[in-house]
Amino acid sequence: SGTGHHVAMMISAVALAVLIPLFVISVVPVIGAPHAQVVAHFGRPFPALVAALTIVVAMHHFRGGVQVMIEDYWQGMTRKLAVVAMILVSYGAAAVGLFAIARLAL
Repeated sequence: SGTGHHVAMMISAVALAVLIPLFVISVVPVIGAPHAQVVAHFGRPFPALVAALTIVVAMHHFRGGVQVMIEDYWQGMTRKLAVVAMILVSYGAAAVGLFAIARLAL
């Protein structure tokens, strides 16, 4: 399972290496812009898709990395509770981010 986890982390890292610059390029034009312009910008498919993919992949990568850190340094029931809490936080953050993008895009 360690090899599979490592491969998954490497794939998400490479995906983030591509997505983060695209995210920055697609978000920089609307920093400080009025709300209507931001809504219009994310109403287009490319910026909305890049933002959504970045959120999903980043939270997946975060979940995997923090889970390994918790498993390496914590023990017993505290470890199990921390892993569950971290998974809930990462999926919750992804859901909130996707909801925000959907509200802007639709």
